[in-house]
Order: sequence, then structure tokens, then C-alpha cells
Amino acid sequence: MLRLLTLLVLLLISAVTASPFSPPSPIPLIIWHGLGDKYDSDGIKGVGELANKANPGTFVYNIRLSEDSETDARATFFGNLTEQIQQVCDDLSSHPILSTAPSVNALGFSQGGQFLRGYIQRCNKPPVKNLITFGSQHNGIAKYQSCAPGDWICKAWVALLRGNTWSSYAQSHLVPAQYYRSIDEETGEPSEEYLENSNFLADINNERKVKNKEYAEKLSSLDKFVMYMFEDDTTVIPKESAWFAQTNIASGEVIKLRDRVIYKEDWIGLKKLDEKGGLEFKTTPGGHMQFEDKILLEVFETYFSSKAAGWGGAKEWMQDIIEL
Repeated sequence: MLRLLTLLVLLLISAVTASPFSPPSPIPLIIWHGLGDKYDSDGIKGVGELANKANPGTFVYNIRLSEDSETDARATFFGNLTEQIQQVCDDLSSHPILSTAPSVNALGFSQGGQFLRGYIQRCNKPPVKNLITFGSQHNGIAKYQSCAPGDWICKAWVALLRGNTWSSYAQSHLVPAQYYRSIDEETGEPSEEYLENSNFLADINNERKVKNKEYAEKLSSLDKFVMYMFEDDTTVIPKESAWFAQTNIASGEVIKLRDRVIYKEDWIGLKKLDEKGGLEFKTTPGGHMQFEDKILLEVFETYFSSKAAGWGGAKEWMQDIIEL
């Protein structure tokens, strides 16, 4: 028996010497852009180029809700998030390259971050290995963003949102309304109108009485979930939403994730993920979506690199055989 095992090892070593293994290819990367952006904008294309600079050979797929750029940008404002996420689930699970991948990495900018989390919790085919989000509204928003002076279209749109947040129309047609979150400022608990009417956030955060166990199982299956908060963010209100913190806008009190019931009772798997070292809270200077390329390069090199994978495991397997 020992002679046979020794012979197998020698044959394996010989084969490796004759045909050296090539470095492993990085796993695919999916990117979901934010409000007002589009899948083929210069900025999003630049992110893909940086991903390949850090990890050559990375297959990058920019999530889109339409192949038409302007329609895709419009879908960041108007649409039903439940239907949009299902469309993305269908698109990725049938993609000729992504559908065959054992796993993918995911990068979400602003609202694209919580939408990627929705993808993970609701379908996750192909499964996500590492999720990185920048300035994402994981615990919702308490105010709608301000409009630039003279932007009357934006002001009209925000006025429509403010007056109709909990209407069936807003919750099925106006995207930011579907991750708006209101709390009872006296009790600190989510408001009844939010729990009853929220089309997206109350569900994806498992805040209603009946919990979806699959949400926790799928999110906790991640290797890493890294959340970046912009230090000077005045677009996302409150900015601490990027870390799942709850902020009382009236008093300014901030309740950090680990002190909240969503974590303590592990409604969506964050506690389990944290306990295995998979949850990270990061800050980056600047306002909302204002960061330098070096930040993204650090992300790609730290969390999306394939350098740690590959032949090393096979060497350990050979050593185990030799020791027999």
C-alpha cells in the first residue's frame, strides 16, 4: 500500500514539473451602480478597469435593468424594487459566464449596495463570496436628498416623494421611497406605517413579525461583508445607515448595529457573519461617493485578489499523502 501511494505521489510531482499550473484566475465581479447613474457610464467603466488593473483577467459585469443607458438610469428612480431584483436574479442565473461561476464578488455603490444585499438574500445564484458596499442605505433613509439650486425636475420629484411615501403608488413606482424608513421618535421602534407599507426595506431587513430564515442563511454564507461609510456624507441621511446603525434625527442619538435587536436576534445573519470575522466597518474621507481610485484599488487587492488561492492547497494534500 505504501509503495502504491509513493508511486502516485511521484507521478503527480512529475506531472506538475512537466506542466506547471498557471496562476488561478480571479473570480467574476458584479457591480451595481447608484441613483442617477447607468451601467455603461464612464465612471462605472473606470471601476471595471481598476478591477482588472488590480487583478488582471477579472470578468466584470455591470448590473443593468435595461441595455438602453437612459432607461437603465431612469430605473434608478422609477420602478418596483421587488420586480427589479427578481429581474437581476434571472439575468445573473442565466448569464452564459456568471451562471457557471462557483462564486462571484460584488461591489455596490450607494443604493446599489442594499440592492445587491437583496439579491444575496433573495436568490444568490451565482453565490456571492465577498460583498463590498460604499455609502449604502442598509438601514434606510430618514430624509430625501437635497436638490441642486434650479433643478426643478428634482424638486418636483422629491416633493412627490415627501407627500406620498407610504402610498401604494410610491411603494411600487418610486425607488427611494422603498428604502425610506421612519421610526417612532419616542420609542425608537420602526413606525407602523413603515412596517405595513414598505415594499422593500422592511422585508429585506426582516423587521416584520414573521421572519424569512433564508435571508439570514444566505447573508451569513458570505466570506466578507465590508461596509464603507463616507465621513462627510450629507446625501445619505443618516450617514450611519451605511453601517446598519439607527439614528434618531430629532435627538441625534446613534444606536450602533451590535446594540440593535436586528443584530442581537440575528434577523438577517449579521451576528453569525460577525462571529466568524466576516463583518467589517470602514470609513473613507469625503462626501457621498467621493473617493480616490486608491481606495478602490485597496478593496480589489484586499478582498478580491486570487493570490491566496490555487496550488498551495494541492501541496498540502500531497503532503498528507506522503505522511501516510
